[in-house]
Amino acid sequence: MTELDVAGQVVELVRRLAGPAAEAEVVVTRRDLALTRFANSFIHQNVAESGVAVRLRVHVDGRTAAGSGSLVDTEGLRALVERTLTAARLCPPDPAWPGLTPPAPVRSDGRVDEATAYAEPDARAERVRGFVDAVGGLEAAGYCRTSYRSGAFANSTGHAALGRAVEAAMDGIARAGGADGVARLCVDRLADLDGAALGVRAAAKARAAADPVELPPGRYEVVLEPAAVADLLQNLAWYGFNGKRYAERQSFAEPGTAQFDPAVTLVDDPLHRSALPYDLEGTARRTLTLVEAGTTRAVAHDRRSGAEVGTGSTGHGMLGGSTFGPLPHNIRLLAEAPAPAPGDVTAPGGVAGAVADADTAALVAGVERGLLVSDFWYTRVLDPKSLVVTGLTRNGVWLVEGGVPVRAVRDFRFTESYPRALGPGRVRGLGRRPVRQPDRVEGVWWEAPPLRLAEWNFTGGASG
Repeated sequence: MTELDVAGQVVELVRRLAGPAAEAEVVVTRRDLALTRFANSFIHQNVAESGVAVRLRVHVDGRTAAGSGSLVDTEGLRALVERTLTAARLCPPDPAWPGLTPPAPVRSDGRVDEATAYAEPDARAERVRGFVDAVGGLEAAGYCRTSYRSGAFANSTGHAALGRAVEAAMDGIARAGGADGVARLCVDRLADLDGAALGVRAAAKARAAADPVELPPGRYEVVLEPAAVADLLQNLAWYGFNGKRYAERQSFAEPGTAQFDPAVTLVDDPLHRSALPYDLEGTARRTLTLVEAGTTRAVAHDRRSGAEVGTGSTGHGMLGGSTFGPLPHNIRLLAEAPAPAPGDVTAPGGVAGAVADADTAALVAGVERGLLVSDFWYTRVLDPKSLVVTGLTRNGVWLVEGGVPVRAVRDFRFTESYPRALGPGRVRGLGRRPVRQPDRVEGVWWEAPPLRLAEWNFTGGASG
């Protein structure tokens, strides 16, 4: 059976077992994920998994319950329906049930890159070989992955949708002594992953990070590379543009208010090859402008949170949404000008290798004294409402003087309000070449150019 056949069969089982008044929605997704991992400059693991997941949500007699399974034969589907209906009878009443998605068009051309969808291990190994050869004898580690998803949605209103999606990603580090350099990229086609280019970048960053010095804490002007900016976008999504948090008044977001610098435009853009064209509730996904020229415009909603605030769903229904809320998963920080033709800086030796592309170099050149930051990690939210976050730098920090990186710096701990750091008058420059950063979960990514900010609050060394 096709995914749509399975979804339709489950809806019919609910109707037969619970009566025509029962409401049901079903998502069936086939997922094929392949991963080639390397460490010590050798491939040590090549794994692939394939499976089908069926998720059912029912609303019966004013009560709502959900269940899932992976068996798509007649007995497996019947067991899923029976246990979900049993759970519904045990659940408390759900007076805020928003109802099912009504029939509506879900646009999808169904085209994906077949070479990515069915990539062989050799194709991923070729990218790994390019990365390892390019680091010039440094120790290398990381992964290359490809993923393919196909799915269908159906509910008891007669609404149905189909979709397919593919994605490829690579994340690698090069190590020189105790210093690491990193390069990451997420793309819609495996053919667009250049392992050698990523390896050159990682190696240059690692060599430039040797012999770091310790600087005092304080507020520094910064240039954040795309990997660091991705952490800002992810936390803004979880705690700011989250419709549930907004409905509960736990978000900083105030639609219609100029909360960001005019240089900031944030768009959630799921309409590409790496995302299915509908959400978990069957709502068609669409481009959603979250921030336009500094003014907050919207937050992400599923049917429940959208009904609560009177705006409707924005196509962000997702697993766990009832607990932690609907999130935008594909945020782009738009560059101010069209991107020029790609042109990586030829990886120089020494500290100059900290600037591995012309886009970042242009921002660094305007900094009289500040820091170039490659990446953030271990970030934790201290105050969700104002989105004050603490975390650490990693994979390279450099002191910039007179527009030039002059020395590597030991890692810092920081404590900063992300909306404040991006607030009016605080963005001094955006790069012109956005780079898509992969998430741990396929189909989720964060895309941004390098970003120059007026200040960032570093509170101490990495040890405290």
